Amino acid sequence: MEQVKMRAAVLGATGLVGKNIVKLLIDDDRFSHVSAIVRRSVEIKNDKLTEIVVDFDKPETYAGRIEGDIIFLCMGTTIKKAGSKDAQYKVDYTYQYNIAKAASDNDVKRCVIISSAMADPDARMFYPRMKGELERDVKNLNFGKIYILRPSVLKGEREEKRFGETAAARVVDFILPVMPWLKKYKPIEGAQVAKAAVNIGTYNLDKKVFICELNQLFDHI
Repeated sequence: MEQVKMRAAVLGATGLVGKNIVKLLIDDDRFSHVSAIVRRSVEIKNDKLTEIVVDFDKPETYAGRIEGDIIFLCMGTTIKKAGSKDAQYKVDYTYQYNIAKAASDNDVKRCVIISSAMADPDARMFYPRMKGELERDVKNLNFGKIYILRPSVLKGEREEKRFGETAAARVVDFILPVMPWLKKYKPIEGAQVAKAAVNIGTYNLDKKVFICELNQLFDHI
């Protein structure tokens, strides 16, 4: 019996993790079609790929267009690029939640969230609190399976340079040999997170929510 292939949608398809997820999905025979949800066309050409160009500030205009079997949420920015905490929150939480809700309303069954280490809706720090709020609220949507990945510092080539993230990765890499108990905070390549996301997203698990913490991601590559 021929295996039924999945249709995937990717939010954040131009980012460090998202662009690698798109590449993996295109090359993966388990997936028949990939939709890249973008603000503007990035002119990616492949028979399996469709770009869905949306205005993220007008969810009513794209509500019926976010379809498939699985959606990957990997959109994000920095305060420096966004300009303020409110602007970053709009990108990292509001836009992602609205896309997730549209997918859920359109009967998409699986959701993979690229979250962050220490994500917690009750955290004092802004960034992990924002990520935790997204996790919490997506869990209340009508997905059959939700897979949450919480990587540590990401490494890899981005379109925009994130010097703070790069510096943090270098510091952790430097001190790991002398402080091995910090291993769980080991930096991870964006391409590795993408591979773990695709692998984990295809798991058929009994429970609705699966959370993969920090260095556990390396077990799913």
